[in-house]
Amino acid sequence: MSIRNRNIHSLTHAVFSYLEKSKNHSIGVRLVLRRLSDMNLSLAQIIDTKPVGTRHQIILDEAINEIDHPSLDNIALKLKEAKEYLVWREDNNNYYDKGADLGEGYRKCNLHTVLIGPDACGYYNDDFILGFFMLGPWTLYRDHRHPAPELYLNLSNRSGWRLKSQDWHDHSAGSFVWNEANSLHAIRVYEKPFISIFIWLENIGHPCIVVPVNDWAKVEANLKNRSYASVRLKNLARNRPED
Repeated sequence: MSIRNRNIHSLTHAVFSYLEKSKNHSIGVRLVLRRLSDMNLSLAQIIDTKPVGTRHQIILDEAINEIDHPSLDNIALKLKEAKEYLVWREDNNNYYDKGADLGEGYRKCNLHTVLIGPDACGYYNDDFILGFFMLGPWTLYRDHRHPAPELYLNLSNRSGWRLKSQDWHDHSAGSFVWNEANSLHAIRVYEKPFISIFIWLENIGHPCIVVPVNDWAKVEANLKNRSYASVRLKNLARNRPED
């Protein structure tokens, strides 16, 4: 078998191993493991696909290099080894109905790769998706819902989440976010890019639906202002004369 296939197999099983160790953390994890237990994830079953790179390579590398929680070491290592063999795609309303407004930040920098699914670079499945998902810094991934129950495993050290239109709460690396079918959710990204594992358990053929919330303009303006402030601070530090 090729190096590509071995790396994708190792990455998939690193994720599977983490989920098995975390089965008591979330009902979503147990439901995912139930689906995975019915799949043949052997090396011989890997699909032969050509790698596809991305224009967001620098941001992707930063996101992966920032995965530093000890419990995620093996996933981070296997992702670094496999990333050049994966198929990286941007969502240009592929998961949404035509005309859905996901906001400037999302359109500017979003990225995913699928290890298991109908268009996977690892294992084919027609009603299940497991992959990695990335967003650029200072991004609001607007409130949306979908019929597919969804589990996120956060790999980034800090990300903001709004679930079921409630208040924003930050989640740390290694945390799970379980979204039941058609449960509303949004993500707020800070100064570092966001990266996670995402899993759709079933009903994956139905589109996501953006659900307008009246604070989007305020949240996006705040993120943009903080982005400008961050750039100014970096420039000041770069231009500060040495003692």
